[in-house]
Amino acid sequence: MIEKAKQMAEITISKKIIRIAFLCLFMVTNLNVGFAASRIKDIVDIENLRTNKLIGYGLVVGLNGTGDNFGTSQFTKQSMQTLLTHFGINASQMEISSRNVAAVMITAELPAFAMSGTTIDVSISSIGDSKSLQGGVLLATNLLALNGIEYAVAQGPVSIGGYLAEGKAASITTGIPTVGRIANGAIVERELEIDFAGRRTLKLGLKNPDFTTAKRITRTINAFMAQRIAKTLNPNTIEISRPTDYRGNMVDLITEIEQLRVEVDQVAKVLIDEQTGVIVMGQNVRVSQVAISQGNLTISISEAPLISQPAPFSNGTTQEVPRTEISVVDNSDNSLAVLDQGISLNELVDGLNALGVGPRDLISILQSIKALGAMQAELIIM
Repeated sequence: MIEKAKQMAEITISKKIIRIAFLCLFMVTNLNVGFAASRIKDIVDIENLRTNKLIGYGLVVGLNGTGDNFGTSQFTKQSMQTLLTHFGINASQMEISSRNVAAVMITAELPAFAMSGTTIDVSISSIGDSKSLQGGVLLATNLLALNGIEYAVAQGPVSIGGYLAEGKAASITTGIPTVGRIANGAIVERELEIDFAGRRTLKLGLKNPDFTTAKRITRTINAFMAQRIAKTLNPNTIEISRPTDYRGNMVDLITEIEQLRVEVDQVAKVLIDEQTGVIVMGQNVRVSQVAISQGNLTISISEAPLISQPAPFSNGTTQEVPRTEISVVDNSDNSLAVLDQGISLNELVDGLNALGVGPRDLISILQSIKALGAMQAELIIM
């Protein structure tokens, strides 16, 4: 038994030495690659570590005549009558015409592992014909998950980012006064029961799925732990098994490996937003040898009519004399540019800028290069 204990101690010491050596090698490597590598915690999502969406329906009261019109928003009137009935007031036969109440939807995000008593922020949005939620107070409202279970209760004064000022003949609106927020406006009443520390296995999901990046993460984790505890299931998922001889729990294990750095591999993509003219190209974009000529024919037509006035005491009439100015700009002197095979992103941009093309023309050129089959990248048009 004593010999076996010594062997186990020697194995443990050997693994610690390997980890220290790996960290030293890791630090030296990072001095060379600079900031090219990213932390594992920044490029993966950990299983069960996510927020949960909550939603609720409630009433905002105390509005200064900017609430819902009970004549058009019947659901607000019915909700108000139900509320008064709950407090012993028979309002079913009453004619309520107040515009100090607004029906709203409440949304919030329940953080992972939120304890009972924790406060979270809530967003308030009007669903009726309310003009503004300024000065309103949200009454106690249950916040439910999509499964119908209550997890929090929201209540408090609503803070809005805009305002509404109006008179009989004019009005001014800044921002969106029908949307508000209550900081720490909801209290968590029910906890999500998740035994994270006692888990034996855990999955990591890549935020940008990629075979190469997933394999690099697996190799980095296994090298750091000096044993094969991680395996790549697919380009999106990596499974980690807690070692049997590991003294800590899953929290300690994740804490150790999430700081490791891995160089992320990117798929060659070109993203084009035709509405704004924004073009974003990745560093792995390559273009085969092509010849490009860019020329535009621009025709501008402007109307500047003149007014002809008759002489005094004459029988003439005032007439409009049309005057049209037409200008034509033909960029036909642009030469044919040749882009060499396998050029990089910088060379591609420099070559296109040499032609003097604008963002709109650049979009057309990139689409033409892709249609020709000369661009080795995925073209995404938004």
